[in-house]
Amino acid sequence: MTRILAVALLLTTACAQAGGGLLSAPTTVVLCSAPWNQAIEASVPTGDGQGHGPDLGSEEWKSAIEFRLGVRGNPDVPDRAGDAWCGYIDRLVRERAPAEAAGLDQGA
Repeated sequence: MTRILAVALLLTTACAQAGGGLLSAPTTVVLCSAPWNQAIEASVPTGDGQGHGPDLGSEEWKSAIEFRLGVRGNPDVPDRAGDAWCGYIDRLVRERAPAEAAGLDQGA
C-alpha cells in the first residue's frame, strides 16, 4: 500500500510540476514526511501568522488541516495515523489549487 501511495505521489508531483501545480517540492517528497508537512502547511496555513499554531504533523495539526479543508468529521476521511490520511489530504490540496487559481474558491 505504501509503495502504491509513493508511486502515486511521484506521478502526481511530476505532473503538477509540469503544469505549475500547487506543491512545487521535488519529486522525492514522501507522504507524511517533514518536507511534505511543510508543503501542506504552506498551502493550508494553520497558524495565526505570528508563529503560533500546532506542531506540524501532530494530531492537533492534522485536525486543523481537516478543519481548514472542510472535511473534519467526515466519515470518508482516513485515520490520521496512516499514510492513507496523508494521501487523502495531498489529493484535496492539489484539487483545491486550480479552483483557487481560477477564483472559484468562495472560502478564500
